[in-house]
Amino acid sequence: MDERSALDAMLGIMREYDLDELTVRAGESTYQLVARAETSAGNVSSRVQTQLPAPEAPSPPAAAPNVKKVSAPIVGVFYRSSAPGTEPFVEAGDRVEVGQVLCILEAMKLMNEITSDYAGTVSRILPENGALVSLGEEMFWIEP
Repeated sequence: MDERSALDAMLGIMREYDLDELTVRAGESTYQLVARAETSAGNVSSRVQTQLPAPEAPSPPAAAPNVKKVSAPIVGVFYRSSAPGTEPFVEAGDRVEVGQVLCILEAMKLMNEITSDYAGTVSRILPENGALVSLGEEMFWIEP
């Protein structure tokens, strides 16, 4: 399917379900379609805003061979602290012990504490606070 027919299909979906806005990510591209009322004519028109792929960011540094990686055991929203405005459980550079809480993953309104399986120093925290993490996504790098 070429880009034009894909956009036409998305506009059809917007009209069929009477949507004001539709955002679709396909590979590296993000398409945001917004229906806006025209002030001069008084009727609704659909306007297409296409976001071009962002320039490739420099790839993150590779982990050292001895780095232990803590991955998400479930899909959920990543929180670095127990409540907004409180201190994060850990910061990069902190020493952690086995069983120490690293973060919380919220899934289906349940707060799941994620603990460390390794003792060492946190060298990197990958997700941003409030970001959705996928199953198996790396969250922390811990150096022994």
